[in-house]
Amino acid sequence: MSAISTMSVLTGRSMKHILRSPDTIITVCVMPIAMMLMFVYVFGGAIKSALPAGTNYVTYQLPGIMLITVASGVAYTALRVFTDRQKGIFSRLHTMPISRGAALWAHVTTSLVSNLVSVVIVVLVALAMGFRSSASFLDWLAIVGILILFTLALTWLAVIPGLTAKSAETAGAFSYPLIFLPFLSSAFAPTATMPLVVRVFAEHQPVTSIVDSLRALLTRQPVGSSIWIALAWCVGITALTYILAIRLYHKAA
Repeated sequence: MSAISTMSVLTGRSMKHILRSPDTIITVCVMPIAMMLMFVYVFGGAIKSALPAGTNYVTYQLPGIMLITVASGVAYTALRVFTDRQKGIFSRLHTMPISRGAALWAHVTTSLVSNLVSVVIVVLVALAMGFRSSASFLDWLAIVGILILFTLALTWLAVIPGLTAKSAETAGAFSYPLIFLPFLSSAFAPTATMPLVVRVFAEHQPVTSIVDSLRALLTRQPVGSSIWIALAWCVGITALTYILAIRLYHKAA
């Protein structure tokens, strides 16, 4: 069986698990939507005073909520990888004449599909809250492309604790710092309003460049160099975590 055929079969298996338990996607969406409601309707009035006049705060904070949605979703990827390892699924697959990496790519593909569905749900809620975008078709393609790269980066990162964790709780807990990272970025407030130490960190961590790129594309503003920085972060993290995850996978075999 070819690598693509094997991956398709294994991806179908993982997707069936999600379809039989759609509460996984619902659970992933609940926290980001709750945060969006809180920031818009509780803190939004105070934060808007630091933003240019006429700024739609729903649109302003949506990129950060998108990234939090993905960070929440990849925790389930770590859990699914951990479960397959604990149940001996990987060991059984290694005895078959199939591509060795297909099992991991199936989990990554499943993560990509399920997280994009979760992001779409969050965007639909944002539309109901007043989100509006002047982005062109090409802008939306760029937005989707960045989200795909970001999801791949975090998913391959999630595979690592899935392969090394001693318990399911530990496997899923790795995502907590990732969920918190957007709060120390330009996702919800301008970095200029932050204390010096926090501002320096916020302006040089990967989430800020990704958020700034998505926000500029959504509002059809000049993207500048932030998109290249964002792409460099996403590609770099993906490459490093992919290499480490594959090595750990083969070592575990």
